[in-house]
Amino acid sequence: MKTIDLTEAQEPLYFVCLEDWSDEIKEAKNHKEIWFRKMKDKGLRVKLAMDDSGKIGGMIQYLPIEHSFAEGEDLYFINCIWVHGYKEGRGNFQKKGMGKALLKAAEEDAKELESKGMAAWGVSLPFWMKASWFKKQGYKKADKMDISVLLWKPFSKNAKPPKWIKVVKKPQKVPGKVTVTSFINGWCPAQNIVHERAKRASTEVGDKVAFITIDTSNYDTFSKWGIVDALFLDGKEVRTGPPPSYEKIKKLIAKRIKKL
Repeated sequence: MKTIDLTEAQEPLYFVCLEDWSDEIKEAKNHKEIWFRKMKDKGLRVKLAMDDSGKIGGMIQYLPIEHSFAEGEDLYFINCIWVHGYKEGRGNFQKKGMGKALLKAAEEDAKELESKGMAAWGVSLPFWMKASWFKKQGYKKADKMDISVLLWKPFSKNAKPPKWIKVVKKPQKVPGKVTVTSFINGWCPAQNIVHERAKRASTEVGDKVAFITIDTSNYDTFSKWGIVDALFLDGKEVRTGPPPSYEKIKKLIAKRIKKL
C-alpha cells in the first residue's frame, strides 16, 4: 500500500469520492469539480491510497484552514478522509490501515508546508468521520457544536487551537411562498445530492415555491451566514444526513403548500 498525490487522470474518480459505480452519486452533478477548481488555487491538497494491486481505495482532502468552515491560523484543515467500504464497485478497503496512512501522509505534507498543525472535524456519534478515530490518532478536541467535534494536532508550541464558526443568521421565509433555501459548498457529494433533489422537487411543484441557492464556496458569503451545507424549509432546518430521498423532500414541501 502507498499514498500518492491526485493526478489529473484520477480527478473523475475523486469527484465521485471513489464511488464511480454508484448511480445515486450521479445526482450530485459537477458541484465537487467546481469546488475543486476554486480551491485548488487556494491550497487544496488531495492524496489517494493505493493497494499493492494498484487499486485506489482511499482519499483525503485538506486545505488551509482560512478557506475552510472553521476559524484558525496557520493550520491545515481536513474536509474529508474516506476509505471505500462498500462491496459494490472497487470493494471494501476498510480495516487495512489506509486511513492511518492517508492521515500520516497529509500531516507530513502539512509540516513540509510549514503549517503549525492539522485540524479536522468529526462526529461524536459512531458514524462516518468519527471523532473517536481522530482521538486515537493523537488529536484533541478543540471545540464542539452539536454532534460536530472540531479536533486538532499541533506541530509547534505556538500553534493556536481552532474554533467553530458559529451560525450568524438563518434564512427567512418569503411571504406567500413555501421557501426552500439550500446552502451548498460543493465539497461533499452527499450534500450536493441534497441540493439537487431539493431543487428538482421545488421546480416540479411550481410557482408556489421559492427556491433559493446560497453558494458558500465563496468565503464572504459563508461568513455572513456561518452555515456551510444545509437545507431549510420555511426557515426550519431539514436533517440532511444521510441525504433524504427526493420523494421525502417533495412530501415535506407539499405539506407546507397545504398550509399556505
